[in-house]
Amino acid sequence: MRKTPSAGRRASTTGSKGQSKSTKRTTTGGRKTGISKTFRPGTTGKPHTGKPPHAFGGTKKVPSVKKPLPNSNAPMRLNRFVSNAGICSRREADVLIESGAVIVNGEIVTSMGFKVASTDVVHVGGEAIRPDAKRYVLLNKPKGFGTSIADFNARRGVMELVQKACKEEIRPLDKLDRESTGLMLFTNDEPLAVRLNDPRSGMKRLYHVILSDKLSLTHLDAIRAGFVLDEGFVKASAVEIVGEDRHQIGLEIMSSRSRIARRMFEHFGYKVHKVDRVIIGPLSKKNVPRGTFRHLTEAEVNMLLMSS
Repeated sequence: MRKTPSAGRRASTTGSKGQSKSTKRTTTGGRKTGISKTFRPGTTGKPHTGKPPHAFGGTKKVPSVKKPLPNSNAPMRLNRFVSNAGICSRREADVLIESGAVIVNGEIVTSMGFKVASTDVVHVGGEAIRPDAKRYVLLNKPKGFGTSIADFNARRGVMELVQKACKEEIRPLDKLDRESTGLMLFTNDEPLAVRLNDPRSGMKRLYHVILSDKLSLTHLDAIRAGFVLDEGFVKASAVEIVGEDRHQIGLEIMSSRSRIARRMFEHFGYKVHKVDRVIIGPLSKKNVPRGTFRHLTEAEVNMLLMSS
């Protein structure tokens, strides 16, 4: 019996009359360009491009099993509970627990991995303790203030802008580079912060970006489709040209990676003049002038809790 040529050999014979239909379809599909519909920030649905997600130097995303998001109301380790109450550090809390100085619901606990719920009664040295009240502070960051730990201690950092917001120790949800401006959320609600920084939470960040040169339509398609940046796949949930000059871009992403909005355009060789974060999840810059902060309302906190 005569053997049928393999699919691999047929595909390798380009330009021949015997080229398979499937190969021709692939070749034709590779030439498609353009977008079939406009997709603006804040709308739902996926933009359609003629190129697959890996056509601009990225890689295909392999579906993975999604793990459930952490529960902000879940029991926490006892040393963390004691530390959050402002008694001492976690390491010092371990020493207190080991020495038998911590009592939970009337019983001495010496286990390092013991977990307590929000309804448990905890005593340290004979006094009942409670974790610090949860604080949520929204800052409109001005240009020239850093957000790294080094900036907090050595140079002008954002912490000096919110140091009078509350007596509790709060930390930023994520970072903005020194030259970028816009919204930053500070909180001491660590479980919520972890959940909001998880891309699966759907926490969107909207940026207004101004470039030195016009954004090409090819690069616009690439940002919509996604690409590999620093060995990680990045993709805009929405991206739109603002106005007609193609220098101003609205970029909506869910990633909390450092300097991500700026680096997505620098990856294609653009000089970025301005990056301003105008929205975080359900929060906008309304009533937050540049360089000032405000506490979130109860309704806004509830929206964050529901969105996570």
